[in-house]
Amino acid sequence: MKVFCGRANPTTGSVEWLAEDENYDYHQEIARSCYADMLHDKDRNLKYYQGIRAAVSRVKERGEKAIVLDIGTGTGLLSMMAVTAGADFCYAIEVFTPMAIAAVKIVEKNGFSDKIKVINKHSTEVTVGPDGDMQCRANILITELFDTELIGEGALPSYEHAHKYLVQEGCEAVPHRARVYAQLVESKRMWSWNKLFPVHVQAEDDEKIIVFPSEIENCPGVPSVYDIQLNQVPRSDFTVLSDVMTMFSVDFSKQVNSSSTYYTAKLDPIKSGMAQVILSWWDVDMDPSGMIKCTMAPYWVQPTSNDVQWRDHWMQCVYFLPNEEPVLQGENVYLTAYRDEYSVWYKLQKARNEEDKKDAYVGSPLCSCQAHLLWNRPRFGELNDQNRTNQYIQALMTVLEKDSICLCISDGSLLPLLAQYLGAEQVFTVENSAVSHCLMEKVSVLIGEPFFTTSLLPWHNLYFLYARTAVAAHLTNGVTVLPQSASLYMMVVEFKDLWRIRSPCGTCEGFDVHIMDDMIKNSLNFRESKEAEPHPLWEYPCKSLSDPQEVMTFDFRLTVPQQTLSTDGSVNLLRTGKSHGAVLWMEYHLTADISVSTGLVQISDEKGSCKWNPHCKQAVYFFSSALEPETLTDLPSAITYAINFNPKTGEIAMSFKPLS
Repeated sequence: MKVFCGRANPTTGSVEWLAEDENYDYHQEIARSCYADMLHDKDRNLKYYQGIRAAVSRVKERGEKAIVLDIGTGTGLLSMMAVTAGADFCYAIEVFTPMAIAAVKIVEKNGFSDKIKVINKHSTEVTVGPDGDMQCRANILITELFDTELIGEGALPSYEHAHKYLVQEGCEAVPHRARVYAQLVESKRMWSWNKLFPVHVQAEDDEKIIVFPSEIENCPGVPSVYDIQLNQVPRSDFTVLSDVMTMFSVDFSKQVNSSSTYYTAKLDPIKSGMAQVILSWWDVDMDPSGMIKCTMAPYWVQPTSNDVQWRDHWMQCVYFLPNEEPVLQGENVYLTAYRDEYSVWYKLQKARNEEDKKDAYVGSPLCSCQAHLLWNRPRFGELNDQNRTNQYIQALMTVLEKDSICLCISDGSLLPLLAQYLGAEQVFTVENSAVSHCLMEKVSVLIGEPFFTTSLLPWHNLYFLYARTAVAAHLTNGVTVLPQSASLYMMVVEFKDLWRIRSPCGTCEGFDVHIMDDMIKNSLNFRESKEAEPHPLWEYPCKSLSDPQEVMTFDFRLTVPQQTLSTDGSVNLLRTGKSHGAVLWMEYHLTADISVSTGLVQISDEKGSCKWNPHCKQAVYFFSSALEPETLTDLPSAITYAINFNPKTGEIAMSFKPLS
């Protein structure tokens, strides 16, 4: 059965009605799920197994049957661990239907169907009683409901409901407790993800400074956490202003209250500086004694940083204070963590007396300047990159005349301001994918970054080409277009860890989970051709196995081509390693001599270590050999490719094959 789905095309700007299989959304969610990533997390699996064994033993020592409730069972792994550890029966709850079906099959294949019942419901809909989903309340509660922020996936209300209706009072819980930590830092780099810095414009002998309205400077921003791989942020990028503090903890073996609340801790600055950012992470104790611990702490906190477990399903959190303010070493400062059911935010207070310390609950910050609603965190960083801005300034100075009539097509760009400061006669700007046809004068200079908020993959910003085509009638015959063209580049890489998110698991802690692997593979192959996916590669180390190769060029001085653009060829592999996939990115040629890359910045050494643009996501196309390691035999000497650009849809299709 086919269903028609309306989708906005990020490249062409049009709304299209597509006939999709009725299971399309399921396949997309399965294909992009983190199930494989979690099962590759050996530290997580081992700690859960140890905690489950200990919990079952404590119940058995009391002479009780071990009845387990596993909320969010996924593949059924934790339930199978519980039965193997001696549990008498396990109720495994999974709300996502395709995964619940897979869990039933996995449980059956591993021989546990008589002791594990998979329930395809949300835990809050589960009933208990002779005719219910569960015959009785459980005395062991196992969950994996956590995200990078700990509570973002609704862990607190799920626990609250479970303790009221699904488990016995005083039940054993795995994990037993969680703690959320915070550390105050000063970081120009991280602060650039939240506020706009003044822009310096050097024009001939005169320097001008663009200062933004106070509404932007004083805006508290948005409460959404910025979850990143803090382990990829060098220590030189931030200054620690406080020791690590425990902000709050949750005991999962007791009744949990999900109501909004706050926690205040005394903070003793260990160094004077500008308080800007709170770095945060959490850990869990799998047992009451705290002997079995699983931590998300970054490398500078862990004593054996070389053994830090890589994981992508849980990372670390960056929170921005509403405003930066100076703190002095040794002064009394109080940090308050506020939370509701699903999110956390922070406030710093310099208390003068006891009354000032009693801070009432403060609701989550709301953006009042609109900028935080328009731009994401990497976009703020991109706009604050003075080196990048200088490249645009140099390019604009090359093409602008005193009588230039400029039109800028980008979302939330600073280029119109730069063009005005550099002396353009008039500047028009078109944003939010609404191409204006009401221009009063012919445009002599068309400019763009290009950047559009709807773009996910690098080539989605080719919307600039479609917008340029739409306004062609308003452009002079000799119009100058900046950037004048764009090139699509690709490079074959070996990832240090990112490959794990797409690699099959096979067996996990002795349990056969091939059924999940097959389900994910089927969803990845749901379309006729696989798709590239966006990743911020500055967070995911890799090494280049080939030189970067230009594979396709788009000329913005011309309108959208009528025919499909096709290219094929091969790239030689210069270094030995596992060819996990191809990375693709766009490079914009502002003028003949000035270019801006959205991808590779440099290959830093002979080993092929890569440095990537930190403000953009690059496209990653995982090779089938990375998804099916058993197919790897001899290492290929080259990779052949075929890439096609369909101008009607704006889509880029690609295929790759190893060449021995």
